[in-house]
Amino acid sequence: MTASPRALPSASSPCPCGRPQTFAACCGSILAGERPAASAEDLMRSRFTAHAVGDYRYLHRTYLETARRPYVEESDHGDLAWTRLVIHHHENGPRPDRATVDFSAYFEDQGQEGVLQEKSEFHRIDGVWYYARTLRTGPEPIKSTHPKVGRNDPCPCGSGRKYKQCCLKVA
Repeated sequence: MTASPRALPSASSPCPCGRPQTFAACCGSILAGERPAASAEDLMRSRFTAHAVGDYRYLHRTYLETARRPYVEESDHGDLAWTRLVIHHHENGPRPDRATVDFSAYFEDQGQEGVLQEKSEFHRIDGVWYYARTLRTGPEPIKSTHPKVGRNDPCPCGSGRKYKQCCLKVA
């Protein structure tokens, strides 16, 4: 048994990717192959929409590892209902043909909301963006806003001694 795509949203429906545009003006034209994704973020949004509507052929052809291989229909794609996408950060890499997108994709599974948090890498080859790989799953690590205490700095506990002679010894 093969999984069939879900019904596409109407052209005038809001786009599933969360942008304030219609499906036709946003991801619909990218999924249909009428225009390429202009950026890694556009590709990420269109891939989320493809998950939401069950367009597995599009996911296959925009994944760098499978893009040049023939598409083979799989029988089980899961029953997750992708509900919304939040892009936290989109950054171009040190080279113009590399970019990352940090996002949260929300889904519903058996009546419970879940979230997939990920930072993904995208490559542009011959002007076409592809999803390349996952760099991180889960939320971004928390970075301290306090300056790091050096070994020879005064100890932050207020003892008047150097950090290395006080609290660093305990830790």
